[in-house]
Amino acid sequence: MRIQPSDMIDRLPTQFFATLVAKVNKVIAQGHDVINLGQGNPDLPTPLHIIEELQAQAAQPLHHKYPPFQGRMELKQAVAHWYKQEFDVDLDPEEEVAILFGSKTGLVEICQVLMNAGDVALVPDPGYPDYWSGVAVVGGRMVMMPLKAENDFLPDYSQLSQADLDRAKLMFLNYPNNPTAVNAPLEFYEETIRFARKHEIVVCHDFAYGAISYDGKKPVSFMQVPGAKEVGVEFYTLSKTYNMAGWRVGAMVGNRELVRLINLIQDHYFVSLFGAVQMAAAKAMTDSQQCVRDLVAVYESRRNALYSNLHRIGWQAPPSQGSFFAWLPVPSGFTSVEFSDLLLEKAHVVVAPGNGFGPTGEGYVRAALLSNEERLAEAVQRIERLGLFTKTK
Repeated sequence: MRIQPSDMIDRLPTQFFATLVAKVNKVIAQGHDVINLGQGNPDLPTPLHIIEELQAQAAQPLHHKYPPFQGRMELKQAVAHWYKQEFDVDLDPEEEVAILFGSKTGLVEICQVLMNAGDVALVPDPGYPDYWSGVAVVGGRMVMMPLKAENDFLPDYSQLSQADLDRAKLMFLNYPNNPTAVNAPLEFYEETIRFARKHEIVVCHDFAYGAISYDGKKPVSFMQVPGAKEVGVEFYTLSKTYNMAGWRVGAMVGNRELVRLINLIQDHYFVSLFGAVQMAAAKAMTDSQQCVRDLVAVYESRRNALYSNLHRIGWQAPPSQGSFFAWLPVPSGFTSVEFSDLLLEKAHVVVAPGNGFGPTGEGYVRAALLSNEERLAEAVQRIERLGLFTKTK
């Protein structure tokens, strides 16, 4: 029997990281010691008190039954508690918090509940490739918003055409940003809210790295800004803050109608998360946040070590402001892919080519701060031996 995939399957973009992993695995299979700075998979374990809470909760018969379809109230209350404690944002746990199977799922679902075929989504370029997936699923059209160094890697709304704005249903934003590793100021969000109101565009702020910022500066939550709940939502995940990437737990907060719609579609997909995972996530968000401060200190130390070594060999770039990535310009004469392939083949160091995050990412590579300082220093030493940079004095 011939299996004919749906048009939706044919529309899905090629999984960028799957292609990268295949290249890396080929080099590893050849017996080489590869330093992988190409993916955003946290390398440190989930804090012990969260694991112990999961273990205890997993033994409770209550969680062996179906959980409430729209998530346990304990976790919704924990999300609201975290937002109040960290950003002084008031959220109604019942109507302004939705529980997600990781924020990635919600980023696809928001397209399904808002967009029809042919509708436009405004997408950061470069940006997280899974924004593209949600738009493709519904048969929408992406309009890229270039993020350029000369504009501090913020979109310039004045460059968008009226025709695109007339068709736009939603806009994705993400700060601290993946892949450019910059933060956005409060004033930018104020401008965004005015823009969204004027054109009736829903703002979807991806706050995955909302706990990870450096030099004593705290990221701005979109929800902090007056008017944010009127025009949009914020997606948050425990993956990065608590090293819980494999636990698949996140939340969407903000506009009540959008929360209702996400809950409605999830009623048809899921019976929510395993209750023990939800209770452990609640523990993470309401217990001491010292583990988060410790984690950010580790990443900041790694960031400092990486950039110190990069600048020593003559590879100049502004240090990351947030996230656990570094956004680095490629040397003259190389495309992003050519340079990434060279580092993999000759130095056995993996970085992600910038054009995998959108056309404006060409000319950059993304490196992750997800190896210890010694390993990061070794990666730079290997790159140094290629002789592509001129050392600083």
